Amino acid sequence: MSIVPKETIEVIAQSIGISNLSSDAALALAPDVEYRLREIIQESIKSMRHSRRTTITADDVDAALTLRNVEPVYGFASGGPLRFKRAIGHKDLFYIDDKDVDFKDVIEAPLPKAPLDASLVCHWLAIDGVQPAIPENAPLQVIAPPSEGKNFEPKNELLPVDIKLPVKHVLSRELQLYFDKITELTLRRSDSPLFKQALVSLATDSGLHPLVPYFICFIKDEVSRGLQDFSLLFALMRVVSSLLQNRHINIQLYLHDLMPSVVTCLVARRLGNRLADNHWELRNYTANLVASICKRFGHVYNELQTRVTKTLINALLDPKKSLTQHYGAIQGLAALGSNVVRLLLLSNLEPYMRLLEPDMLLEKQKNEMKRHEAWRVYGALLVNCLLTMNDPVLC
Repeated sequence: MSIVPKETIEVIAQSIGISNLSSDAALALAPDVEYRLREIIQESIKSMRHSRRTTITADDVDAALTLRNVEPVYGFASGGPLRFKRAIGHKDLFYIDDKDVDFKDVIEAPLPKAPLDASLVCHWLAIDGVQPAIPENAPLQVIAPPSEGKNFEPKNELLPVDIKLPVKHVLSRELQLYFDKITELTLRRSDSPLFKQALVSLATDSGLHPLVPYFICFIKDEVSRGLQDFSLLFALMRVVSSLLQNRHINIQLYLHDLMPSVVTCLVARRLGNRLADNHWELRNYTANLVASICKRFGHVYNELQTRVTKTLINALLDPKKSLTQHYGAIQGLAALGSNVVRLLLLSNLEPYMRLLEPDMLLEKQKNEMKRHEAWRVYGALLVNCLLTMNDPVLC
């Protein structure tokens, strides 16, 4: 026996304009209506499960009707549950309590807000292994566990952008030993054959990328502390050169930490503590290192060479800077190419020579060390300007 009573079939027939449907016909149609309803409900359940939901919605019913080539029911949405009421005088007859809507109210109602245009917003998930605390990322209270013995109370205040959350960085035991050995050779045995082998390993080993931030931090700290140690500074620059030669590591992410240390070894006032320290050679070596960095990463960071040349030309034209700093600036500009020499050195050669000449003359400069420095600067200017003027590319 059908669970759909014949009275329901008669009411539906009357709602679509069939008023003379006999009781026998309604009784015969009831089982078929039940079969069709079960079929639609089963297809709706399939749609619900494929959508990873546990509640059937009007969209699921529409999908089932479309699958059976039946026109979907219009005017129903899945915004909320439907409210059914029992028909007066019929125990098993229910209807949807639809509210009558006046067209006047619809016309006079304010328009809804226009939907927002679709847009894409980019933000950093992590910078140098550190997640910036910005509204798009998880807040500090979610990531950081609450301290022991204290109740954790979430706050709704937005965190400032400049706060960075530390990310735990785990190194294998082998990498820790490797890092300790390299740093020990750099600090204490930079003149040994083993240090040369270590430089070759830094330039060729393919598994050193996790150690790059540690090497950069080591170089930065030792340069800032060891400006009086010439051999240490030279060893550090050789380590930088080896890291730059390694094609298996992505060192460009750490250039903002590395470049200040490299430029310091080029234009620092004093490198080393002894007169025998050949800081001129260190400045020449570092100048070529700076030029190689600009050449390799200039297409990635468009302002890299511009900022370097600005730093060097400011050091050269500043009369308060020492002559050793002027020498480093000249060598750095010359290493960047003939165009830089022509645009920056040759154009400022005349006013700079007026500044340099008094320190070159015995009558005006009695300090032999400063006279020697002035002649070294003059020699660097002379060589680089002659090479630029004889460059066939610029001729």
